[in-house]
Amino acid sequence: MTGCPAFLISAPASGQGKTSVTAAIARSARRRGLRVRVFKTGPDYLDPMVLARASGHTVYQLDLFMGGEAHCRQLLDDASRDADLILVEGVMGLFDGKPSSADLAAAFDLPVLVVLDASAMAQTFAALATGLARFRDDIVVAGVIANRVGSDAHARMVAEGLPKELPLIAALKRNGDLSLPERHLGLVQALELPELDAQLDAWADAWDVGAGLGVSEAGDRVPLFGTQGRNLLAGRQAKGGDGKKGGPVDGLALDRRLEGCRIAVASDACFSFIYPANLDLLRALGADVREFSPIAGEDLPGCDALWLPGGYPELHAEALRAHPRFFADLKAHLEAQRPSPGPRVSCAATPSITPRRTRRSRRSPLRAIPMPAAPPRRSMRAARCARATSITTFRRTLPPSRRSSAASPPPNPFPGTESRPCCSNPASPISRRPCCGPC
Repeated sequence: MTGCPAFLISAPASGQGKTSVTAAIARSARRRGLRVRVFKTGPDYLDPMVLARASGHTVYQLDLFMGGEAHCRQLLDDASRDADLILVEGVMGLFDGKPSSADLAAAFDLPVLVVLDASAMAQTFAALATGLARFRDDIVVAGVIANRVGSDAHARMVAEGLPKELPLIAALKRNGDLSLPERHLGLVQALELPELDAQLDAWADAWDVGAGLGVSEAGDRVPLFGTQGRNLLAGRQAKGGDGKKGGPVDGLALDRRLEGCRIAVASDACFSFIYPANLDLLRALGADVREFSPIAGEDLPGCDALWLPGGYPELHAEALRAHPRFFADLKAHLEAQRPSPGPRVSCAATPSITPRRTRRSRRSPLRAIPMPAAPPRRSMRAARCARATSITTFRRTLPPSRRSSAASPPPNPFPGTESRPCCSNPASPISRRPCCGPC
C-alpha cells in the first residue's frame, strides 16, 4: 500500500508486548536518523501517547471500523510521503474482532510481524508462530519476535522449527525493569512518567541487542531494516509494482459550518482522552480550537463551546482545587447556556460543577438545549420490595389451584421474626413474609 517500508505489529493475544516492541523499534529507528510514523489500531488513548513519544510524531488511529477504509488509506498515503518507516500496532490478537488486525493487513498489503511471549515455552514457539502465519492466505507474516526470552540459549530454542520463510527477527530478553506502570485502564499516561524518554531509550537498546539474536534457519542474522530504510517489505513490493490497491484518496471536502466558532479544549494529564483526528476535524470544519490546561492554572479562554475530554480528574482533585478560578469560569460558561460536553468535575471544598447534557439544536450547531436528568438509582432494599411486589402480583393472576406453589417464599433465616413486617415498607405485600433481616 505504501511507498516506504511498513509493518503491522500484532500478537496472538493482548499482553504479549506489542506496545513496548513497537515503541522500541520506533525509537531505535529514530535514533538512527529515520523518519518514523506510527499508527494504532482500535480505540485506545493511552498506548498512542507512548508511541508518540517514541516516534516523535502524533499517533493516529488506523482502524477500519472507526474510520473506514478510505480514511485509513488517506492516512497511510499521507504518512508514506515523508516517512522512512511506518509501523502499525494491532489490537488484541491478530485475528480477533471484526474487522480484525489481519483484515487491516490484508486491506493494505501490510506485512505482519508477530510478537510472541516466549517466557514459558521453547520449541512450541515455532508451532504457534507457524499456525498464525498459515491461518489465512491473504496476509503475509514476514517474521516473528520472541519477547521475554531468558537467555541466548533460550532464543536459539524458540527459533528451532521455524520454517525458512518465517525468520526470527529478534529475541528480546526478559527484564522487569523495562516494564511501564499500569492502572485500571491500561498504561499510566505518558504525561505522568517523567522518566519515559529514558525508558524508551532503554527499550531501543534492548531492541538493538535483541535484533542481533534474530537468526534464520541457516543461522544467518536477519536485519529488520538497514540505515536506508530497506527491509523485508522492499523485496515484496518489487514483485507487485508499488504494492498499492488503488490510487490515493483525495481529502474529503468538508462544509466549514464551524467557521468563526471558538472551541476551548482542556488538554493536560487530567483531561487527555481525546483523539488527534477529532481536533483535526474541528479545525477542518473551520473552528478555532484553543487548548488550555486547567491543572496548570490557565484561564478558560474566550470561547463559544467548551470541551472537557475524559481522563483522570479524580487523580488531580488537589491540583484542580488549587485553581478555583477554573470552576468560576466553568460556572459562568454553563450559566450562559453554552455547550460543554465532558466528564463530571467536582472537588472537595470547591463548587461542584456538572456540565449539562445537551443535544444539538437545528438552528445552530453550537446552541445547547438542556436534557432531563437521569432518574435516581433505587436502593437494594427498595429493589427487593419491588421484586416481592411483582411476585405477589404474579401469584394473584394464577388460578387458585396453582397459587400455593407459585413463587413460594424462602425459609425464614431469622426465627422469631415471623410476625414482624418488613422494616423497609410495612404497607407492601412483603409484610406477609418474614422480615428481610434484623431491624
